Amino acid sequence: MAGPEKTASALPQNEAVQEAEVLPLLSPSLKGSCFDHPPHRGLLHPTRRCSSPTSAPTPKLSKKPKVDAARDMFPTDWSPPPVEFLNLRFTFGASESYVNSLDYLLQEKRDQALEREQVLLQHHPHLSSLDLDEVPLKPEHRMLVERFSVSLQVIPPVHPGETVFLPRRQPLHCLLDRSQLKPRSHLEELFVSCPLAQQLSFLRTGLLSNLYLHTPDCPVALLQWLFQLLTWPPETSSGAFSLLWDLSMDGLFHQSDGDKRWWCPSLQEVMETFHSLGAHSPALGREGPCQPSERVLKNDISLSLSQQQDSPPETALDSSLSYIYKFLALCALAQPAAYTDGELLNLIELLCRAGLDVGLRLLPKSDLQQLLLLLLENIHEWPGKLQQLCRTLSKVSDHHHNLLALVQFFLDVTPRSRQLRSQLSLVVIAQMLDQQETLPLWQEKAQLSSLSQLLSLMKPSSLRQYLGSETLPPCQRQQPKASAELDRKACYLCHSLLMLAGVVVSCQDITPDQWGELQLLCMQLDRHISTHIRESPQAMHRTRLKDLAAQTYIRWQELLAHCQPQAQYFSPWKD
Repeated sequence: MAGPEKTASALPQNEAVQEAEVLPLLSPSLKGSCFDHPPHRGLLHPTRRCSSPTSAPTPKLSKKPKVDAARDMFPTDWSPPPVEFLNLRFTFGASESYVNSLDYLLQEKRDQALEREQVLLQHHPHLSSLDLDEVPLKPEHRMLVERFSVSLQVIPPVHPGETVFLPRRQPLHCLLDRSQLKPRSHLEELFVSCPLAQQLSFLRTGLLSNLYLHTPDCPVALLQWLFQLLTWPPETSSGAFSLLWDLSMDGLFHQSDGDKRWWCPSLQEVMETFHSLGAHSPALGREGPCQPSERVLKNDISLSLSQQQDSPPETALDSSLSYIYKFLALCALAQPAAYTDGELLNLIELLCRAGLDVGLRLLPKSDLQQLLLLLLENIHEWPGKLQQLCRTLSKVSDHHHNLLALVQFFLDVTPRSRQLRSQLSLVVIAQMLDQQETLPLWQEKAQLSSLSQLLSLMKPSSLRQYLGSETLPPCQRQQPKASAELDRKACYLCHSLLMLAGVVVSCQDITPDQWGELQLLCMQLDRHISTHIRESPQAMHRTRLKDLAAQTYIRWQELLAHCQPQAQYFSPWKD
């Protein structure tokens, strides 16, 4: 009888021992994790079997502990698994928290690279004084680099520009001409007699608008003073332009037929404004740079510039020029006969020079383009002045890309602008190729034939010889770097000339009798330019030039398709 009792009393102890053998041993580092939770026992030990509550005991199972199936599958202490693993911080014993972030990994990578570099320098001290850029390459390596290198010398998309406006630290102080002002009130007398700083406060606060707006006669001296203030910083020029525009529009609506009271600035006054902006171009005057008049003084008045807000020079210059262009456009519309033909030509030249300023290259030119269109329409003897205007504008710059940008100032929207674009482009091409005296550039209906002769001289190889004879001595023409630079300059010049040639053709009204001339131009383009360009990964400027030649050829072919040729071009061998 003692045997069964001993067996029965030892059963709980054996069950506890086997139960301890079944459970996994958890390391201290994983304490509190999701793996020590009761629902995961079956997942950690898939070979463990649970006894059925209805099955009969067998002799084989007498030595194994009986496991309660209900306790294993549905534990009484059920709770959701912990979510500590969602955090980015992991605790390793008593160490500090570690953030596994990208910045930390990058910094760790830099530290490792720095440590390796220091170790390398310790073992090889001579490497610290070695310049890797000056390490000579082996001949086979140099040939490989030269073969697969790509040149950064490309055709620039933006023209280089001209230095027209020099930066000014402070504007020229404008003195109001008081000799022509007759005060009609105490407030007006106060404005006339006060210094410049207080006069500007009258402008900013709107008192000048109350004094002179909607009055029968606005003083011309005040309009001249406001026009000069357009060259000041934007916080002053914006108010001056608004008041000048309102006063001019008010005088325009109140003037009668034949009334000459509406004021337009003279050519000399326009030159003074450009001089105040820092222009030093010879176009400011045939006799030299214009001198400021009595209204423009440099040291007569001391005005604190701390009141003027700093602004980028290009932005301030563009704002002032925009105000000047808009007001001159208003004058051209209101008084078409305010300027003579000679003054109009000089004014157009002055505006074109200003538009080529290097600081204004990337800024829009909409106000300038609109003004130029109006000034062209006000020229009385248009056919007679076209040749003079083209010759004058073709000498505004010596760079072919600048002259191309100048041609683009004139929009292709009016007959006069189209005629000027076409004629000026042809003159610039002939001037760049030194053929302006050998071709009939001014004959009517002879532009396409003249362009056909010029197109044969625009081959990159011919331009390279022409540029090499002018810029390089014979000993340097065969050097690799000099030869590559000369090739780039030739392609650059050919690119501008081809753009101008496209302007000449696009401004023409192709008639049936000109169909053959345009077809000859297409043949010349393909023969002298497209076939002479050898593309190379080391010369991307050739690829861009060849793309332009292909686009130009396609456009000219489209013009041929829309033009009905004469019958003689269909049967050239017909008697």
